[in-house]
Amino acid sequence: MKTLFKSRRFKIITAVIVLLLAGALICAANGRSETVQSGVMGVVFAPAQWVASKISNAITDVFGEASGNSSYLERIDELEKQVSSLQSQLNDFENMQRQNALYKDALGLKQENPSYSFVEAEAIGRDPADIFGSYTINRGTLSGIKAGDAVLYGNCIVGVIDAAYPSYSVVKTILDPDFSVSVYDIVSGEISYITGDATLAAQGKCKMANLTSQTAVSHGSVISTAGISGSIPKGLIVGTVDEVDEDLSSVSYYASVEPGADVENISNCLVLINYEGGEQ
Repeated sequence: MKTLFKSRRFKIITAVIVLLLAGALICAANGRSETVQSGVMGVVFAPAQWVASKISNAITDVFGEASGNSSYLERIDELEKQVSSLQSQLNDFENMQRQNALYKDALGLKQENPSYSFVEAEAIGRDPADIFGSYTINRGTLSGIKAGDAVLYGNCIVGVIDAAYPSYSVVKTILDPDFSVSVYDIVSGEISYITGDATLAAQGKCKMANLTSQTAVSHGSVISTAGISGSIPKGLIVGTVDEVDEDLSSVSYYASVEPGADVENISNCLVLINYEGGEQ
């Protein structure tokens, strides 16, 4: 008998009976109509119900946030598409502005020189290792282009054709030391020549060389091609003088010239073809 009272099964049965009696007493005291079993189960499982309720609410919140995030992401995607469209329109507008600038001054040049013939070309490649800004255009000999032809942006000279192939050509810019053309100061009439210089090219400038210490060329002077010889006519704008300094490698002076066009970032240009060179 003592063994029965001490057994684990007896203790479990006793605990269950106690819980049932406690539930009955609680229900009786509160006047509830629920059964003893349901009252006890409520007491026993109430904590579990509380936890389940919290978990349910959390799940609802998570799905609510997920739904909100989905709507938010859709709105972001819509705005990104609008921004992309506006950027495309802006790019088209900028291209149109560049073309207008390209043709506006060239039209005046054409009106002054009806015999001039131009081929429009697009820059399709650049050598990042070339500090003088040479580039490749998408027109060549099949379009009437040949080596030595002047390359213009509006009425500004930006270089010459260095090599021409059937469908493309390579442009050597006015920043290149191998480039040379006779020029003059449109105010004083002083004549010299323009060439490139490695130090000035790093600043996007070219060099009006072989000036004397008494030169009339000064800051702000506009430099234009003289058209003395070759395939580059008179009257093309090279640029504006930035400063005049002594050339330490010789006994002369030079002027650093800011090109009239952004030589290193040309996207479109005009090639002057079929021009008969000579003194103007």
